Amino acid sequence: MRLRILALASGLLPLAITHPLEKRENALPPVNSAVDESVLQLALYLEHLEQSLYSGGFNNFTDAEYEAAGFPAGFRENVGVIAEHETTHASTLESILKNAGYTPVPPCLYSFPYTDPVSFVDLANMITSVGIGAYLGGASLLTDDLVLETAAAAILTVEARHDAYLRAGVRGSPFPTPFDTALTAVFAYNLAQMFIAHCPQQLPIIVLPKLQPAAPAPQPHLQPPTAAGTVLTFNYDPSTLFVKVDPAAPLYIAFINSITNTTFVETTSSGTGYVTVPLPTGLGGVAFAVLTTFSGGLTEEQLTTFGTLAGPAEVVLS
Repeated sequence: MRLRILALASGLLPLAITHPLEKRENALPPVNSAVDESVLQLALYLEHLEQSLYSGGFNNFTDAEYEAAGFPAGFRENVGVIAEHETTHASTLESILKNAGYTPVPPCLYSFPYTDPVSFVDLANMITSVGIGAYLGGASLLTDDLVLETAAAAILTVEARHDAYLRAGVRGSPFPTPFDTALTAVFAYNLAQMFIAHCPQQLPIIVLPKLQPAAPAPQPHLQPPTAAGTVLTFNYDPSTLFVKVDPAAPLYIAFINSITNTTFVETTSSGTGYVTVPLPTGLGGVAFAVLTTFSGGLTEEQLTTFGTLAGPAEVVLS
């Protein structure tokens, strides 16, 4: 029996040599439209931002500094792994764009307001939430190409794991809401502008008037976790608004939080260019706040298209 098996095997060997297995190449997803390209360019723009952020979080602090700040052993090492992931995400998107004949958007110079491991992780949670929102918002635009949609989803799920790890590191819930918040391209791009010092090439996306958290906020663009009922103060420059607003007209803050929840709250004026508003209950994770004259009834897409006076600003919820 053994001789028969060997004979059969030896009989197959020449066949295997005559017909070697074909070499398989990793095919890059196609880019079939200008819409596909715009989604990928924004994703790459945000991946460059995150790669720089996490590389700084790894290089600027030691293991001992992370552990002294209350993070578990190995946390800094995992920040470095996240930085490597972001580098891979960026290089993959660049390859997809180049393969389709497009020039990938280059990295910018960035300014991050963290000063220690805790403020770095707080900021990373904010920025990663924007990246997740951008991938979610762009998913519906890639449905004409399932291969490309799957590639983007494969990055999105890893970004969500990054965010969960960061939140757990500061003893927050790794999954604070049953849904994440999708962001339009305009909102995601404008949120990224807070950390851009200089860009050799910006994207052809409108830049909205800024809405800045004024209180409580220990330093620019790094808002501390905030509890429901906290009175928030936002400031904006009335001279930059795209439309003229009646000074006597009521203004509202629309808090966009998850796919099912946009809450409109009337503001109180606290001086020219300053409004205060209580943070509503029922929100979790992060919310994105925009100043508007509408008291409700608008979707995020409608707020993006015609309903936003200034914003968005990111609000981290405790």
